[in-house]
Amino acid sequence: MSAQVAQTDIVKKQYTTQFSGGASIELDGIPDEALWDKVEWGGDFVQYKPSEGMAPSQQTRFKILYDEKYLLIAYRCFDTAPDSIVERMSRRDEFPGDWVEINIDSYHDLRSAFSFTLSVSGVKGDEFISSNGNNWDTNWNPIWYAKTHIDSLGWTAEVKIPFSQLRYGNQAEPVWGFQVQRLIFRKAERSYWQYIPQNAGGWVSEFGELLGLRDLTTRKQVELAPYLVAQTERFEKEEGNPFADGSRNNINGGLDGKLAVTSDLILDFTINPDFGQVEADPGAVRLDGYEIFFEERRPFFIESRNLFDYQLTGSEAGGNYDADLLFYSRRIGGAPHGGVQLQNGEYADQPQKTSILGAAKFSGKTKNGWSIGLLESVTQRESATIDRHGERRKEIVEPLTNYTVGRLLKDFDGGNTIIGGIFTAVNRENDLDLLHRNAYSAGIDFQHFWKNRWWYVKASTLFSRVEGSPETILATQTGFVHLFQRENARHLSIDSTRTALSGNGGTFKIGKIGGTPDKKGGVLKFESGITWRSPELELNDVGFLLSADEINHFTWAGYQIQKPFSIFRTWRINYNHWARWDFGGQFLYSAFNTNTHAWFKNNWNVGMGLTWNPNEISNNALRGGSSLRKPPGMGSFVYIQTDARKKVSFSVNANYAEGFGNTVQYEDYSLGIDVQLLDALKFSLFPGYSRSWRRQDQFVTQVDYGTQRRTIVSEVDQRSLSLTARINYNLTPNLTVQYYAQPFIFRALYNNYGYVTNPLGHDYDGRFHRYGAQEIQEMPGGFAVDEDRNGTTDYFLETPDFNFVQFRSNLVARWEYVPGSELYLVWSQGNTPNANSDLDTPLPRSLFDNVFHTRPQNIFLVKFTYRFLL
Repeated sequence: MSAQVAQTDIVKKQYTTQFSGGASIELDGIPDEALWDKVEWGGDFVQYKPSEGMAPSQQTRFKILYDEKYLLIAYRCFDTAPDSIVERMSRRDEFPGDWVEINIDSYHDLRSAFSFTLSVSGVKGDEFISSNGNNWDTNWNPIWYAKTHIDSLGWTAEVKIPFSQLRYGNQAEPVWGFQVQRLIFRKAERSYWQYIPQNAGGWVSEFGELLGLRDLTTRKQVELAPYLVAQTERFEKEEGNPFADGSRNNINGGLDGKLAVTSDLILDFTINPDFGQVEADPGAVRLDGYEIFFEERRPFFIESRNLFDYQLTGSEAGGNYDADLLFYSRRIGGAPHGGVQLQNGEYADQPQKTSILGAAKFSGKTKNGWSIGLLESVTQRESATIDRHGERRKEIVEPLTNYTVGRLLKDFDGGNTIIGGIFTAVNRENDLDLLHRNAYSAGIDFQHFWKNRWWYVKASTLFSRVEGSPETILATQTGFVHLFQRENARHLSIDSTRTALSGNGGTFKIGKIGGTPDKKGGVLKFESGITWRSPELELNDVGFLLSADEINHFTWAGYQIQKPFSIFRTWRINYNHWARWDFGGQFLYSAFNTNTHAWFKNNWNVGMGLTWNPNEISNNALRGGSSLRKPPGMGSFVYIQTDARKKVSFSVNANYAEGFGNTVQYEDYSLGIDVQLLDALKFSLFPGYSRSWRRQDQFVTQVDYGTQRRTIVSEVDQRSLSLTARINYNLTPNLTVQYYAQPFIFRALYNNYGYVTNPLGHDYDGRFHRYGAQEIQEMPGGFAVDEDRNGTTDYFLETPDFNFVQFRSNLVARWEYVPGSELYLVWSQGNTPNANSDLDTPLPRSLFDNVFHTRPQNIFLVKFTYRFLL
């Protein structure tokens, strides 16, 4: 088959299954039972990569049966060199070595599917596919059964998938979409049963069809998974502190569960959840004031999260605005917002995170095309205990809070048109005045695809409202995200009497993601759009918003050749440009970028890019003093990735940027080393180093000088060094040992202090006044400033230099002793020593001296879960 076949000429394949008649199979990976003779083999696979549409080097066949409880699948993966089959192992959902996979669109909505991947080594992978193949969620972990076997013809497998793990309607004779894929690891060759061009406008919508299903069971899924956790902590004892005696012990329990309300709608719930086995966040520090985004890692919140993933923009060009979310689940159960002020002789026991009392998710898709999602969670009121000479009191640091997220989507015309809406609410007890008492947001979105789904238009709009005391709303107006107090923001004003703020945002974009390939096999793609956040938009109670008061334009165009030619397997080149304004009409930003990426026939990947940034004004850099013009500049990146199939592979990444006129310099370098010591043992090491230098425009603080408000700035030299290590060892596909460790250091040194004089001036040095030798004098702990040189200190600047050192590690042994039931043994280590006095030592020495010369906190945990299928 030629890769040039028009998408409209491709015939959807069909496969007819049969009922097993009540007979069963012995799940041993060898499909030799007479029962399998009831159906024919499906086959005639074609290549997906590297040579799209061509015959694969090794053919694959499959059979599908079903009984009252299970969908039964047999695979025959031919291989003329069985000794070359790669049996690598890994933790679940990493898809090691040779594998075979089935994607099942049991809703038959042409947009979503369930994926079950089986490596020849026996390692499972499972994903929930949504957005017609644009989203593959590996955090969906159903219960299913599989075995594999290697013989002289290649390898075989048998799979049993319980119908209770799928979602489907109650039709008498349903038609399901499905696709079967295979990867031959040593050849980096991927083939599939139903031909789908790489330039197609979708994935699930192009599946073949499964016929022959009759009167499937309507038995409702009920799963209960109680857990028990025993935990002990060991840490440095602090003399006189009654809360730091060197140890802490705890036994806890809870319950997770699933209840199928219907065959296509399910309720997930958790009571008193524990996430002690979850990997720690990596080290990160920012000096620019923006919040750091951390990925969600907790199982309850990442399973089936695709329905609640409401990205405000999601552009192909990329940009900071793409981080903005209407729902950011890390807000639930995060660190308490409040703190305590201690007097001499006082000690505090303050919770590090907010306890989740319970959470529930109701989600699914009806046969009429309605996707429904509802999430509800309640977090506990948290208090700090303060001790003063044996007398204790409590101070609330987090109020009792309820979080609600609702999502609704409707498909029309086979998924070519989608209309949706979302609603969020945060409601708190009135125990902590610094937080909004109520926070609401709502959005509606629209998508339409046409011409083989190659073309699309997407639009969304959203609204927010926060309510609280006048002090709380004033803090929101003047907070980093909004900064209404900016001197040059004539379109904004502060109202200290307000008790609510309401804002809006939205996105409109049009694009083309496929097309008929030209003679070289290339396709031109593009996307262009606009996205905005009004000045009063506020989402950070349960969402994620970096900055308000922005209107961003973006455009991306790319030319991609997906078939092999010359020395390449694939090659693409892209163009991007961006522009930004605020709601007062001030032109804030423009940038132009080009980048290219190549996948070579030796399986190396190389890419590089160049960005020109001729104009940038920041509304946030001076924390509300004024907008600040930043220097124009250029940036570049390059990366190289060697063949990941090899026992040893490397990746190298380098980024470099500078501001014109020797004003800014940035460099970032990282190296990745993966060593497959055995099929069951892999070691990875990722060292990284970055440096950023700014000549004068780093914000330090704001001070009063007479009747004036000075915004203090300085030169800054910041550096970071990290070393991330991972070891994965599989004793069996269901018994794994994983180790993660990261020492991290970030150092910032400030110099050449001054203040802002003309923040929007075109001459860089004219924007600031740098203190002369007679104006500033170093003192213990900081600097005394005498602006008028009359011998009297006008104000004092504390030294902002700091050295942040952190070590985090997790050693996790996980045993899935029966499908869905697990035993965890966990050892976590953490250390964040005070290293601010160690500013002159070279970075590597300072890191390891501080991390390993002080006693860390050790947590030992045993977690036992058992899943009941009722």
